[in-house]
Amino acid sequence: MNSPATKTSLNTFGLIAGIGCLFMLTSPFAEIMVYGKLVVAGNAAETCKNISAHETLFNAGILSYLLNFIADIVVAWALYGLLRPVNAALSLLTAWFRVVYSVISLVALVNLVTVLRLLNNADYIKVFGPNQLHTQVWLTLYVFRDGWSLGFFFFAIHLVLLGYLVFQAGYIPRIMGAFLIIAGLGYFINTLQPFLFPGINIDYITITFFGEVIFTFWLLIKGWRIKGSTLEIIVNNGL
Repeated sequence: MNSPATKTSLNTFGLIAGIGCLFMLTSPFAEIMVYGKLVVAGNAAETCKNISAHETLFNAGILSYLLNFIADIVVAWALYGLLRPVNAALSLLTAWFRVVYSVISLVALVNLVTVLRLLNNADYIKVFGPNQLHTQVWLTLYVFRDGWSLGFFFFAIHLVLLGYLVFQAGYIPRIMGAFLIIAGLGYFINTLQPFLFPGINIDYITITFFGEVIFTFWLLIKGWRIKGSTLEIIVNNGL
């Protein structure tokens, strides 16, 4: 029996991947408009005050992260189908690295739910006291950040492998593969920076992440025009 990947056209996979990547724009909203505004660096008390006063906004941020991480799983499947004709085994491994990133991120996201639980339950204030409660909330926020950061290590591997597959595909411009590899290396450096060279400012490395954005736009504009199905290309290439 043929797998679903062999029955679906490449342009369908490309379109699904592009639309899925669009849903990931919810994460920048959460980062800039929610986390960036409510969490005050070095001030746990003010952070707790902001979250309590803007609970609806904080919930919107949690939902935004959730949509991003779920979309990542959908995109992992779609990109697997899109690049399966190049190398089925490597395409599957590439998808799994993105799924691992998504699962780690989803587990980390539970910490933001815990933050709301800590702030909304009066019993916690009685047990910990205001100062200890604020510290607990602050630590929980950092556990979310640390968990998500760990996930980016696997995401970086995904992008490098994805870039290689795109470069080898033949039905996707090779420049897209180069952009993705550069983006993956940028994620690698950014993730390892706190451990290998904590004293060096590498904020400029974030410019490499635009390779992923460029690939997303290519999928939306050109991806749905790819001709043929995965089965046809596998047969033609003798894979």
